Amino acid sequence: MIQQYPSRLLEKAVQQFSSLPGIGRKTALRLVLHLLRQDTADVELFTDAIATMKREVRFCRCCYNISDTDLCPICADQHRDASTVCVVENIQDVMAIENTQQFNGLYHVLGGLISPMDGIGPSDLEIDSLVHRVAEGTIREVILALSSTMEGDTTNFYIFRKLSPYDVSISVIARGIAVGGELEYTDEVTLGRSILNRTPFSGT
Repeated sequence: MIQQYPSRLLEKAVQQFSSLPGIGRKTALRLVLHLLRQDTADVELFTDAIATMKREVRFCRCCYNISDTDLCPICADQHRDASTVCVVENIQDVMAIENTQQFNGLYHVLGGLISPMDGIGPSDLEIDSLVHRVAEGTIREVILALSSTMEGDTTNFYIFRKLSPYDVSISVIARGIAVGGELEYTDEVTLGRSILNRTPFSGT
């Protein structure tokens, strides 16, 4: 049955909310009705925060993490170990690893995983920029912290091949992460131990 709305403006707002991942039309309607009950000033603060974020948020010129400035706070922190770089799929994975408080190096955000089925190849990811960072010679270890999926393993192997000509240690997080599991949904204790107990990547 098609949902009937008493207002076209209400329907348009529901359509926009339901376009977000994991938000169905019922949840979208509940959110829109909640906003309708709020003070206009509060709703304007909400919408302004979203618009400002979209307009002004940047990607770190070094690691491609989300940042308010050209260089993210992690890359700019002189107390971090700049000789160790942890390669992750996305921003959520950076946040997940940071929450473990077990890693003091830098990051490199790929922006996805190699997935021919989805039309995503190496050139669609920040792999060449990773190779460039390693080629500069200041990085001693690259930790591959990608999800334990076919796409993650494929990306691991591709990066290993690209970095093999360089004098850099390549390790992979321990398989405390369930096979097929997504990094961002892994509990902090397991993820932290996986970082600490990382093993050399053999290329297989």
